[in-house]
Amino acid sequence: MSLRYALLGLLADRPASGYDLLQRFKVSLANVWPATQSQIYTELTKLADAGSIAVSDEGPRGRKEYTITDAGLADLREWLTTTKPKRVARNEMLLRVFFLGAVSRAYARDYLSDIETGSANAAAELAALEASIDWGDDDLSVYGRIAMEWGRRFYAMNQEWAEWAIGQIPKH
Repeated sequence: MSLRYALLGLLADRPASGYDLLQRFKVSLANVWPATQSQIYTELTKLADAGSIAVSDEGPRGRKEYTITDAGLADLREWLTTTKPKRVARNEMLLRVFFLGAVSRAYARDYLSDIETGSANAAAELAALEASIDWGDDDLSVYGRIAMEWGRRFYAMNQEWAEWAIGQIPKH
């Protein structure tokens, strides 16, 4: 359901084609809510059928540019103001950590080391993405930077926690 609101939010910023939305996803939402090309185009069809978006321009090779409608903007605003985000209750990584006593300590250290390295790599990718974006003072830039900062802090915390956790495993 959140893909619907991700697309409405992007279209609230400015009209876009399905291809444009896919590209914007890659540089803005992929770390938050990844979506494939087929998922985006399927959802665009549903949004158009529901009257939440409209085709505002058609170009060569069937290219369609979509614009959010008043109904779509009202739907987005209602979702933002009345729907509480679902709390993620499952974390497979931590479930595995909980049961690392069933494997060798060397394997447990390696598992945690992989978390540490993966978090460092993800943080580096996020930093590269941040550097590649032409930030402005528009709403998507302002709130996009806020969301990106959450990601930066999340990866830093995971990296620091994994380093600490490795130190908790007895050497012998």
